[in-house]
Amino acid sequence: MKKVVSVLVLSVALSFSMSAQSVLDKLGSLGNVLSNAAGVVYSAPVSLNGTYSYNGVAVSATSSEGGILTNLAGSAATSALETKADGYLSKVGIKPGAMKFTFNSEDNTFTLNVAGISIPGTYKVGDGEKTVSLTFGKKMQYFSLTGSLESSLSGARMVFPVNKAVTLFKKVASAIGQSSSSLGSLASLADGYDNYRLGFRLSK
Repeated sequence: MKKVVSVLVLSVALSFSMSAQSVLDKLGSLGNVLSNAAGVVYSAPVSLNGTYSYNGVAVSATSSEGGILTNLAGSAATSALETKADGYLSKVGIKPGAMKFTFNSEDNTFTLNVAGISIPGTYKVGDGEKTVSLTFGKKMQYFSLTGSLESSLSGARMVFPVNKAVTLFKKVASAIGQSSSSLGSLASLADGYDNYRLGFRLSK
């Protein structure tokens, strides 16, 4: 019996010593499901403060079928759209690991760091911490936009009306010296869906 318990304890210890990624790799297709689950949206409010890493594009959309309006956030449909959008943005240097937000809740300022460039601004959280407004400084021509702030398994999501989001991505690309001409196609990726919004998947 003691040998059985020892084996079980050793197995658990080895499992915890493995990296999360190696666990997901060994799980195969189930690991992919668990990875995608990080983008699932929750209703809990988000208190923005500290540094958040950019994990990729966040897409939110709705679809009407049989008169029923369905929120597609975190679904297979939006995951496919996010993959396509990530492809466009990675070509201009906006990709996971290359961008992060640092929020300071004391004075409501933030800094967007991308490709070694710091872009400052101010932010405001409202509606029970479920909306967020970003206002950038001179470097981004004082561009501002307001969208939804949502919690997720990995951290948070900010999504904005698609036209505003595309303009934001273009301005970020220009600020880091990249051509933004290819990003106009982002707006048409979700043709056929309603209330299409784009933004950021963030992890703290």
